Amino acid sequence: MIYVLRLLHILSGAFWYGAVMFTARFLMPSLRAAGPAAGPVMAQLNQRRLPMAMMGAAIVNVASGVWLMFIVSGGSMGAWMQTRMGRTLGIGGALAILVLIIGMVVNSPAARRLGEIGAAAAKRGGPPTPEEAAEVARLQKRMGASTIVVATLMTLALSAMALARYL
Repeated sequence: MIYVLRLLHILSGAFWYGAVMFTARFLMPSLRAAGPAAGPVMAQLNQRRLPMAMMGAAIVNVASGVWLMFIVSGGSMGAWMQTRMGRTLGIGGALAILVLIIGMVVNSPAARRLGEIGAAAAKRGGPPTPEEAAEVARLQKRMGASTIVVATLMTLALSAMALARYL
């Protein structure tokens, strides 16, 4: 079981982290530069279910990570958390859970709404209305800021996971 959990944890984490870093470094700045024209791109990403894939990977990663911590601790989480490795993995896990919450509360609804606006504009065959364009700008700003926070927290979480064994 531990091999399956490790595989799920590593693969889902690699996808989740890679998708967040791509989004933070390349996608969000490009969408911001495109302004209201970014709507159709967000609509396509939503249609291809990228936000759901990222959320699914995050949930699998956190769940498998918690389960692995329970197994590795021998069921005695309190005592294990007194070790440097346990504390470091615990901090990394807490950061990952925080990122999951931010994704659920901030990024996922904003991405969904951006996609809806883009789809509505595409259906009409024209650009977004001025009200929609203002909402797109607001949502892009909100997502841009939260994505930077998420990318930073995920980098810290991943660093904790990578270094825990050696501390």
